[in-house]
Order: sequence, then C-alpha cells, then structure tokens
Amino acid sequence: MAPKVLISDKLSPAAVQIFKDRGIDVDFQPDLGKDKDKLAEIIGNYDGLAIRSATKVTEKIIEAATNLKVVGRAGIGVDNVDIPNASKKGIIVMNTPFGNMITTAEHAIAMMFAVARQIPEASASTHAGKWEKSKFMGVELTGKTLGVIGAGNIGGIVCQRAVGLKMKVVAYDPFLSDERATELGVTKVELDELFARADFITLHVPLTDSTRNVISAEAIAKMKDGVRIINCARGGLVDEAALAEALKSGKVAGAAFDVFETEPAKDSPLFNLPNVVCTPHLGASTTEAQENVALQVAEQISDYLLTGAVTNALNMPSVTAEEAKVMGPWIKLAGHLGNFIGQMTDEPIKAINVLYDGVASTMNLKALDCGVVAGIMKKANPDVNMVSAPVIAKERGVKISTTTQDQSGAFEGYIKVTVVTEKKERSVAGTVFSDGKPRFIQIKGINVDAEVGEHMLYTTNEDVPGIIGTLGGTLGDHGVNIANFTLGRSNSGGEAIALLYVDDALSTDVLKALEATGKFKQVKPLTFDIA
Repeated sequence: MAPKVLISDKLSPAAVQIFKDRGIDVDFQPDLGKDKDKLAEIIGNYDGLAIRSATKVTEKIIEAATNLKVVGRAGIGVDNVDIPNASKKGIIVMNTPFGNMITTAEHAIAMMFAVARQIPEASASTHAGKWEKSKFMGVELTGKTLGVIGAGNIGGIVCQRAVGLKMKVVAYDPFLSDERATELGVTKVELDELFARADFITLHVPLTDSTRNVISAEAIAKMKDGVRIINCARGGLVDEAALAEALKSGKVAGAAFDVFETEPAKDSPLFNLPNVVCTPHLGASTTEAQENVALQVAEQISDYLLTGAVTNALNMPSVTAEEAKVMGPWIKLAGHLGNFIGQMTDEPIKAINVLYDGVASTMNLKALDCGVVAGIMKKANPDVNMVSAPVIAKERGVKISTTTQDQSGAFEGYIKVTVVTEKKERSVAGTVFSDGKPRFIQIKGINVDAEVGEHMLYTTNEDVPGIIGTLGGTLGDHGVNIANFTLGRSNSGGEAIALLYVDDALSTDVLKALEATGKFKQVKPLTFDIA
C-alpha cells in the first residue's frame, strides 16, 4: 500500500507532483492547517505531513497522529512543531535549512542600497507629485566598509556580494577560520573593531542569549558617526529603542529592518522615522525560494517514506533502525561532548578531531561525528542539526578528522573530542556506562567521573586546600543545591578542576560571587539537553 502524505499548507503544485511521480498518495488541502480540530480529526490517516508556518503541530495533533512517521517543514523555522513530543512519538521532524539562503542574502543587499539612497522615501515623494531631487542625497557603497556579524550560510553570501560591489568587508564570527575568511575575501575582526571600522553593519546570526541586543546603546556608542545598520536576520538582535534614539540624534544615519522584536510588528520605536526602511519579514519571500523549499521538503519526505533515508532531520541522526537501537546512548554522548567543548570555546575553531576507542570505533562514525559537530555548533546556532552541522562546519573551513583504535583502557569504549583554535587545544572524553547513561571521564587530560546534568558548573583552580568548602559554601549561601560533585587534578599542587551538577540554572549573582572569592581561574556555567 502506498504511503499517504497530507499537505496542510500552501505549497507549490510542483511539490504535489513530486509526491505523485514517486508513487505516494498525496492529499493537498492547503487551508486545512488553519483548522486545528479538523486536522486532529484526520491526521491519523497519514504517514507524512508537509507544512509551512500556518499549520501548528501541537501535542494534541501529535497524540492524534497514530500513523504519522515524518513531518516536513518547507523552510527553516520549526517553532510551529512540538519537536520533543514528536520525538517521543517516534516522528521525525525535517526542515529545509538551505532553501532560502540566496533570497535572504539578496534582500539584505537590497535593503542596504535602499537605506544608502533613501529609495523608499524618494519613491513616495515622487509618487506624490513632488520633485525633491536635492532632498535625497545618498551615499555610495563602493569603497565603504561593510561589517558583517555572522559569516555563516547567509552572511557568507552577503560577504561575497559586497566584495563584488567593491566594498571593504570585515566580518565577526567565532567560527570563521582564516582560510574561509580568505576564501570570502574578508578581514576577520573582533566585534569592537567591527563597530569602530564599519560604515554599514549587517547582521546574520540566530537569536540566542549571547546575541540578543548585540547592537545595544553601548555598542552603538563604539560605532562611527553616520553608520547605517541592516537587520534581515532575527528580531531581538538590536535594541530597537536604543537604535531609535541614535537615529534621532544623528549618530546612526539610517537603518533597514526586515525583522522586529515582536512580530507581526504593529508598533516599533523605528516606525515613522525618516531614515528607516522597514519591510514585513520578506527575507525568504521570492517565488524561487518558496519553490525551492517546497521541492526539497517533498523530496525529503518521499525519500524517507520510500527508502528510509533521513535528510535534514532535527531530532535524529542519519542512521538505520538497527543501528539506532545500539547507538542511541552513544549519539547522546557525542552531542554532550560537543556541547561541552562548544560552550568552553570562544575563539574560531580550526579543526575538530574525534578519537573513537573500543566498541565506539565499530559504530556508524559518520552519525557520531554529526552528533559531535552539532553539539559544538549549537552554541552559535541553536537551529543546527546532525545533518546540517557538518555542512556548516565545512563552509566555515573547520577541518574534521576521526581516528579509531582498539580498546585501550578500563572502559569498553570511549569517545574523545579535541578542538583546535589559533590559541590552544581543548579536549573532553566520555563513555556510556552499562545503564546506558553518558559520563564525562576526562577533561583537559584530567581524569574525572561525572554524570551529565541539565545545569552544570565547571571551575578551574590551583590545587590548594579549601576549594571544596568555597564552592559548597558559596553555592549554599545562594540557595543552589548540588546534585553531583566531581573533582580532578593534574598532580598535587597543579591544575585542578571541578564539575558540578546542580538543580537549577545558575544566576549571574552566583557566578560573580564565585569569581569574587579570587580562588578560581575560570567559572563557567554549562547547560545540556538531557531529554
């Protein structure tokens, strides 16, 4: 019997045809996604669901989806899919992360031209029958310095286009290697230097705790007078109120925004300012981009339902059903090791080296590699998955190598991850115990035995008396409960580390209190997805 797929949003007719051509029974109901009750009523009849943003795949829908095997989102954002519950139900969630890169990059370039030449305002004036030629004095892009914050998929394309426009391009991206910067034709700089040098600044990073309000009042104060700022990435990257004040004062000469902190944006401090260009989140809105993502999601869903091949999955690696039974805990371990070292590394990563020992060396190393790299990249890009992570790493010039060896120690097998930056190497190793739980067994060459927890604290210090008391006392004074406490040291009197599993996320006050003791070289909060 042929698999059945429901398309509940408006997708290109070409996507419908792909399903038909590949022998899949497709039901095209483009307005059904808006009727959640009707969707819940019929979803149990389908093996696959193809959606855009209108359909909300909620816990209720997933509960009713008794036969559903895969959800495919035509586009990158999956905020409308309850991924944790889909994972528990065994439903694969896919997206199409690379279908609209060109379109979004081109929109950023278009917005840069628009704000440089005041095109929207000049157009409105001319339509009104005015001829205010002297009012709209613009600036050239040629010879100007463009600061690109985030030189990944979309940012990299913007860099290349800007170089073609004869702009000087400086880029800030913690994962941008020297080799990739050279390939793009840009100069890699730190953020403060970018602020100081750029005539135009464009943002191409995801919204995370570390990137929220990356353009703040403090950041704007470091910029050139007359800078112009473009945001076609995510709302929340720019403090809109602070930018509005800088626009009014003339510190910032203009801004072009396609995204806003609250969307749909009915009101914003940037609205109705004469030197601001606004569009309603049009970055991916071209016929080509919509066609691309629709065709991609149809191919991906078809491949999975007909052959079992998994592409761009957000909640599982590319492994067979037989492998998944054995590899599940090891894939989790790979992700935790990558996540640990990713959170510890702030400099651009040049290389990732993975050692597989014993039983780990006999598994699907490609899937394990993907888990490691996705864990490392997750700090900079929370949307990364096990399929897209290696592609992103390759585009950024990160070299990935693997080594295998026979069982060499007390453990049946283990994985050791080492990242190489310009300044240093960092390594962490882990294994899976007989209970199926991942454990950290070595950090920076120091042996430990640490359970992986959702909220953890990592510290380094000289091996001197009183550290345990200081840690326990300070955390206790701030109401922090310790679930697990692991210590290790290189040698007596040498470097020592502590890794604590705590019940709740650590506040800034707790971290500052630990630093204020003067006993720690490093105090680092860590978070892990242990679901």
